[in-house]
Amino acid sequence: MRRPLVVVGDALLDIDLVGSASRLAPDAPVPVVEGVEARKRPGGAALTAVLAAGSTSREVVLIAPMARDDGAARLRALLEGRVRLVPVPADGGTAVKRRLRIGDHSVVRIDSGDASVRLGGLPAAAAAEIRNAAAVLVSDYGRGTTAAADVRAAVAAARGPVVWDPHPRGADPLPSTRLVTPNGAEAARVAAAAGVGVAGEGLAAVGARAEALIRHWGVGAVAVTLGSRGALLSYGEGAPMVVPAVPVGGADPCGAGDAFAAAAALALADGAVTGEAVAAAVAAASAFVAAGGAAAWVDASVPEPDADREHRAVREHSGEQGTDALLARVRASGGTVVATGGCFDLLHPGHVATLRAARGLGECLIVCINSDESVRRLKGPSRPLVTAADRARVLEALEFVDAVEVFDEDTPAEVLDRLRPDVWAKGGDYAGADLPEAAVLRTWGGQAVVLPYLDGHSTSALVQRSRR
Repeated sequence: MRRPLVVVGDALLDIDLVGSASRLAPDAPVPVVEGVEARKRPGGAALTAVLAAGSTSREVVLIAPMARDDGAARLRALLEGRVRLVPVPADGGTAVKRRLRIGDHSVVRIDSGDASVRLGGLPAAAAAEIRNAAAVLVSDYGRGTTAAADVRAAVAAARGPVVWDPHPRGADPLPSTRLVTPNGAEAARVAAAAGVGVAGEGLAAVGARAEALIRHWGVGAVAVTLGSRGALLSYGEGAPMVVPAVPVGGADPCGAGDAFAAAAALALADGAVTGEAVAAAVAAASAFVAAGGAAAWVDASVPEPDADREHRAVREHSGEQGTDALLARVRASGGTVVATGGCFDLLHPGHVATLRAARGLGECLIVCINSDESVRRLKGPSRPLVTAADRARVLEALEFVDAVEVFDEDTPAEVLDRLRPDVWAKGGDYAGADLPEAAVLRTWGGQAVVLPYLDGHSTSALVQRSRR
């Protein structure tokens, strides 16, 4: 049996109050928010643990102080069936963060609950979990958990690698920590407090701060997360490694740091080296934000542990949840959803021209690609030349592709029925013909269209030429 990932830190309760606003109040220049819906989710270390559990078959254990109040009861219910909770007795009310959001924009955040907790002592069972974990992730939200002597002693005795996600009001990471993951602002603040005031936001300045933090804390490595710029990894000497992020826009970045830390810890638990863990973490954080961030978290969502490997690899990159969030955003703003499909085995100029033209028909483009088994049925046993996971990664690297969906059937009818795009676009010599997918589109009022195709380019022709 594989050892678990253990998350240690401060569990919070997050509540989004989401409504709409179309007018200002008569007595003050403030919006009148109507139709407010409360959406509850785990926060802090609890969110980190849930995100980790949703992306691995490895057991995830959360060790966190738990109060005896209504907030803690709600939090326990949200964690039930997702992670194994080992509560630490504590005094102090549960910290609750409430965000008032109008559509996709936060207007104000209201925090309640005690600013710090008083632990009643780390249970022996919790110390044993930390000691025997495949990896330990310390998720510090500045409430005093990581400053407790018995917690620090247990983490120092951990046999697996330790990842420490720090907080400005939290304790310093332990010298035994393999990887510390501050964001850019946190790194600048701690470096300045340590006497290293480096001006600027360029990579040279970030690298200098990371080196200073390694000297200050005595840790193995520091990965400074830089939002849309990715992350910079430093070991304290030599050239740092920079991992760029996949550009995403218009999404909620809340929780991206938790997704980053969770993915890094899971990668180290699986035996990855630090650089590989940071690369996986950047990809996971980008996918999390693209899927809507913390605001898209749904209480009823349950990961699919038995999904086949091919589809699981593709969902790690684009994701059904990411596509659903994309559709919701585009439709909420009255935009047009465009879809196209094919095998896309060996991407060539004809594909690129068609995809670019399809994206111009609306506000987002979803590419539906045949799974490997579906391609074999259509093209023969020698195809595909490129796996579905890699085809999806190449397609999503194109600036005019917003999401990729993989389907197992011989036709995309089933995935189209789920996505229900406004437009289905195909490239090729179909002018005047009734596209096979047109009948499906008509059931919800969608339109199938034909786009000009760049003649003389096809995967089959490329393969034949390469064989000759």
